Amino acid sequence: MSTTTPLGTPHSSHWGAFTATTDADGRVSVHPHPDDPDPSPLLGNVPVAATPTARVLRPHVRRGWWEDGPGPDERRGEDEFIPVEWEEVLDRLAAEYRRVLDEHGPTAVFAGSYGWASAGRFHHAQSQIHRFSHCLGGAVRSSWTYSHGVGEVLMPHVVGNQEPLISPTALSSVEAHTDLVLAFGGLPAKNSEVASGGISRHEVAGRLRGAKARGAEFVLVSPLRDDLAAELDAEWIAPVPGTDAALLLAMCRVLVEEGLHDAGFLERCCSGSEEFLASLDGADDGVVKTPEWAEPITGVPAATIRELARRAAAGRTMVTVSWSVARTRFGEQPLWAAVAFACLLGQIGLPGGGFGHGYASTGGVGRRSGHYPLPTLPQFADPLRVRIPVARIADALLHPGEPYEVDGRHEVYPHLRLVHWAGGNPFHHHQDLQRLRRAFRAAETVVVQEPFWTTTARHADVVLATTTTLEREDVGAARYDDRLIHMGRVHEPLGEARDDYSVLAGLAQRLGAGERFTEGRTARQWVEHLYEEWRTGPAARAGLTPPPYREFREAGEFLLPDEPEEKVMFASFRADPQRFPLRTPSGRIELHSRTVAGFGYDDCPGHPVHLPTDEAPDEEFPLHLVANNPATRLHSQLDHGAHSQAGKVAGREPVRVHPDDATARGLADGQVVVVRSRRGSCLGGLVVSDAVRRGVVQMSTGAWWDPVAGAEAGVTCGYGNVNVLTRDVGSSRLAQACTGQHAAVQVSAHTGPVPRVTVFDRPVLARPAATPPA
Repeated sequence: MSTTTPLGTPHSSHWGAFTATTDADGRVSVHPHPDDPDPSPLLGNVPVAATPTARVLRPHVRRGWWEDGPGPDERRGEDEFIPVEWEEVLDRLAAEYRRVLDEHGPTAVFAGSYGWASAGRFHHAQSQIHRFSHCLGGAVRSSWTYSHGVGEVLMPHVVGNQEPLISPTALSSVEAHTDLVLAFGGLPAKNSEVASGGISRHEVAGRLRGAKARGAEFVLVSPLRDDLAAELDAEWIAPVPGTDAALLLAMCRVLVEEGLHDAGFLERCCSGSEEFLASLDGADDGVVKTPEWAEPITGVPAATIRELARRAAAGRTMVTVSWSVARTRFGEQPLWAAVAFACLLGQIGLPGGGFGHGYASTGGVGRRSGHYPLPTLPQFADPLRVRIPVARIADALLHPGEPYEVDGRHEVYPHLRLVHWAGGNPFHHHQDLQRLRRAFRAAETVVVQEPFWTTTARHADVVLATTTTLEREDVGAARYDDRLIHMGRVHEPLGEARDDYSVLAGLAQRLGAGERFTEGRTARQWVEHLYEEWRTGPAARAGLTPPPYREFREAGEFLLPDEPEEKVMFASFRADPQRFPLRTPSGRIELHSRTVAGFGYDDCPGHPVHLPTDEAPDEEFPLHLVANNPATRLHSQLDHGAHSQAGKVAGREPVRVHPDDATARGLADGQVVVVRSRRGSCLGGLVVSDAVRRGVVQMSTGAWWDPVAGAEAGVTCGYGNVNVLTRDVGSSRLAQACTGQHAAVQVSAHTGPVPRVTVFDRPVLARPAATPPA
């Protein structure tokens, strides 16, 4: 049941709240929330989700698994699929679960997910699969994120928590007080259009415009000029990709050399200053970190580096580092170096000053601190508590039992036999997709709950057809946003699709955990229960007065009151470090961490350093690839939607190169090109642009992997999935985080016929040729 207003059915997504209307022919139209000052064009992708295009309309099994039983299989990803009945496939899958758990225990099961499947608080696939696995004794899970895994591990060592990437100083404070915004990796508007859990008001662009109107200046440090809006009239400094740490260390050295640093702040609020300052003078490697040292590394003139450091010291400066800057090999270093530079400026804890990690990397960072609680589905305690870093899933599948190091710990990869993925597409997030395919083929059984025939679904043994957010009722909310949205059902489920909860409830029932998983409630009863439990409990204790669920559903939303004060990160700590110490060993910001130094990692020592990339461009692959987030979709979601498709060039993912690099290769705008790296190759549509640095190629992530069209063209992907090019290696032994932002590549013209894109076609289907094994 859902409530439809005269304007349509209220709903929400990670890129905006909206109402949906359906015409007489069943076509869905989407209309932005009326209070949104700057709605995201990504809403234009939503209507395709209400069509059968690329949808999984009923359960399917891979023929080889159905007929031959579980086990590693080279056919996975290329085999035929057989449509089956729900009861039949759940019976078979429950038997496989029981086999694996009985023979190998819960450490043989990987419960994979990622949090972007829905903005709803109940139909959140990650919560659902974890609740399910905890009912069965637990399962191996992933820790941290692809987006900002470096910060999640490093920041607790440096400042005691993850506050800089979860709840930094409010952008309203930057708008009102900052003189200079120094943006490493930029503040791209495209990324600020999305936020996990939903976003009803897009405000980042307006805040930045307000700062500019007040007189704030912007400096963009990025190989891409459009990583900051042109209207902000930023100075563009374009270093060689992967050299931000060297630039920052040289700027630190200028502050110290010229007496522009705040020695009092270092004394009161920092630990390890002596070791760090000594390293700037070469105490650890014999190299003085002058601008002249940094110039040949970064490609930025020494005079520019000096002037930039002086400008930062001349007024109130906010140093921002995008998540992308750290999503590289040795990505810990530029982030730590930025914190050190902000400490030398001495403005941490002041309105509009200090540093942040993630402004405009998502629309929520810098908006609200998450002061109010939200409805949450209980997941039970995890009885197993075995984790692997999220970006190391291929390592775990390919190397069971092998040791690895992470964050000072010596761990061993578990032997994963059953992989159960719900609400995620690792063939988008992960790197070196041919290696990931080998990893998926090493498992005994792969289960995917998915509305669409993504590449991950095509590499499964069991594909369980699930609904999209438009086919469910839920409560949408995010800690960064200022309202709860009632997400009404826009249309009935397509085909035989079921919601994730119903699928897992059926499986749990067969495994003897049905009552514990469901507690006797239907999905709709759970949505009302979670809201009412929140309304009468956490919300009431926080002084909120939300209406009963029926009234909330009729109204379509509940507006949260303004937070009591504008957030300034570490203000209390700055005012009194003794009374409000940080959760670091010293209680202060650690410019040199004895803990990290004690790990003995040569790829992440105890203070920030510059570590040269171990995949530099060479004669064979002379160009730097920047593989950033897309402007036309969220990750890989709804790549077949109208807005995403409108951004394609020659029917493929755009590839941007500088005019000089295009001319040197005889390439023309709009041409189909081949991008190659040491790991693979893909087709793309060329865009010649001086908005990219010379020697740089920019290609966004999120195009679905099309190996079929690629085989016709003699490449790894015929559609433009950039992750066939990127490396699957951790940032360092500290964080073991994703390094998918950079690679060394070559670009050349594609010769021969251009293959038809096949990635949105349904896979080859067949009827069983034999009775499945008992």
